[in-house]
Parts: sequence; C-alpha cells; structure tokens
Amino acid sequence: MFNELFPNVQMDHLWTATYETFYMTIISVVGTFIFGILLGLLLYLTARGNLWQNSIVNSITATVVNVFRAIPFIILILLLFPFTDFLVGTIRGPEAALPALIIGAAPFYARLVEIALKEVDKGVVEAAQAMGAKAHTIIFKVLLPESMPALISGITVTAIALISYTAMAGVIGAGGLGDLAYMQGFQRRNFDVVFLCTVFIVVIVFIFQFIGDWFSRKIDHR
Repeated sequence: MFNELFPNVQMDHLWTATYETFYMTIISVVGTFIFGILLGLLLYLTARGNLWQNSIVNSITATVVNVFRAIPFIILILLLFPFTDFLVGTIRGPEAALPALIIGAAPFYARLVEIALKEVDKGVVEAAQAMGAKAHTIIFKVLLPESMPALISGITVTAIALISYTAMAGVIGAGGLGDLAYMQGFQRRNFDVVFLCTVFIVVIVFIFQFIGDWFSRKIDHR
C-alpha cells in the first residue's frame, strides 16, 4: 500500500534526511539561544536607564542586529560561503549550514530576548540594586529567571523558523528534508517525495512546538 502511494520514496534516504534536519535544528537552536541571549542582554543593559547604559554600544549592537535581521536567509547563506568554507572546510552538508543558521536566527531571537527583559518588573530590579546586588547577580538571579517563560516561548518560535531555514538551506546542498524534497522530489518531478518530506517537516514543527510549550508551562509559576 505504501509503495503504491509513494513509489519514488526511498525510506533510508527519508530517515537520513530527517536525522539531518533534526541535527541542524537542534545544534542551531542551542547556538541561537546562547548568542541570542548575549545580544539581547547587551541590547537591554546598554539602553538608557539600565545597568550598563551606553548609547554607542547600544547603537552599534542594534545596527548589527537589524542588518542581519533584514537579510533574506537564502542570500545570507550565499554571503557567508567564504566564512563557512574557512570555518567548516566545506560549503555543503549539514555542518556547513550551521554558521548561516545561527547567524541568521540569533539577531531575531535577540530582539525577542530584549522584549522579554523589558517585561520584567522594574521594581524587582530596583529592589535588588537597593540590597547591593552586583550586575551579574541581577542578571542571573533576577532578569533571566523572571523572563525565562518568555525566553522559552521566544526560542520555540525561533526553532520553528529555523526548521524552515534548514529546508531553504537544503536547496543549495545542506542536506536534510529540504534537500531531499528539492533534489529527489521537485527536480525529478517526484511529487510524492515532496509531499512526504513536507509531512515530516510539519511533524517536526509540532514536536518542537509541543516541547517548547511544555517547558514554558513548567517554569511559569505565575
């Protein structure tokens, strides 16, 4: 029955492509979370009235974030080919997609981090300062814990965007379900391959959404 519905689908290729999509997504989500938190903290802390108020650093950081957010992902991959080749040693395969995935998603997540930090009650921060708390204590004991539900929701949204990015990266040989759908599906007019790859991508999106929502509910004590 399956072979009749999907005569051109090779299951070993499909499972390999699914593994590559999971690999690219998970590694890039971790990298995006780390760099996005750092950029988001820098944007928030250097803004007017905050702990490290510095208009020059804030303006430079905001400009970098806005520039990379404005570049379409498929163009960003092409622009980063020389950097990727230098860093990874190749411009093809799942590993080669990681720099572009992280660089493309981290600025987007940084803005979500900044928004989440702005939602933290100023009174809590001021109370910590009044008790003599140092900057690193306020960051790790007040700002990040208080904003964590929003940070988890933000990384969930970003992870789903990254899944679509991996599909786009597959068009230029990064591997994964996007690569399989384009190379073995679209180019060969095997639309059963395209359809099944799409179903698998949708399932992966639902998995990440479910995990993100579960974590967000688990740590939200309001």
